[in-house]
Amino acid sequence: MATTVLHKADTRGHANHGWLNAYHSFSFGSWYNPDRVHFGALRVLNDDTIAAGMGFGTHPHDNMEIITIPLEGDLAHKDSMGNAATIKTGDVQVMSAGTGIQHSEFNPNHDQQTKLFQIWLFPKMRNVTPRYQQITLDKSLEKNDFAQILSPNPEDAGVWIHQDAWFYLADFDKDFSKTYQLNQEGNGLYIFVISGNITIDGQELETRDGYGISDFKTLDIKATTDAKFLLMEIPMNY
Repeated sequence: MATTVLHKADTRGHANHGWLNAYHSFSFGSWYNPDRVHFGALRVLNDDTIAAGMGFGTHPHDNMEIITIPLEGDLAHKDSMGNAATIKTGDVQVMSAGTGIQHSEFNPNHDQQTKLFQIWLFPKMRNVTPRYQQITLDKSLEKNDFAQILSPNPEDAGVWIHQDAWFYLADFDKDFSKTYQLNQEGNGLYIFVISGNITIDGQELETRDGYGISDFKTLDIKATTDAKFLLMEIPMNY
């Protein structure tokens, strides 16, 4: 029988630092909820808005797979591996922190805010050589489909990471439905609604709701309004 967790948008942690307005689906920073530490290998899902010209100074990470998905505006990135790039809306960026990296991220625009998701996954192996990857997505593939943006396989669509995880972005028209089938037995799925409303096997989800489900093989997902959402299939045991 499927096991589920429902994280309504208004139950998330919230920290408004002025330059950064952040919502946390899982415990992060000063917000701690013992029931919301992680979902399987999914450790962090932050919904961040960065003010014009502001950002994160240089800081370290290690042994974490870090995924950044801009939703609005741009993000300038520099790291200790020598990468300097700007991630734009429609891109996806990953870093395998591995043995350790340092990086900074800031909004290079002085006339608009930047909105993004930052997601952390526990890796399946520790102390790997750090790596960086960034690609531009074909947004047309998301229309009434699950467009793969991340996998464990370098030769597959999207970016790749050191974890048996698959991420998809979807942009469904109202009343469109599609069945999701797991890539790997034993994995779970965490769905995050970017905008609109969907139902998953009868469970209603609204904008910015999160829903985790494990111990299943297929799921029926239907848009009850025009809806955009992120699907994250991740190992429950890692």
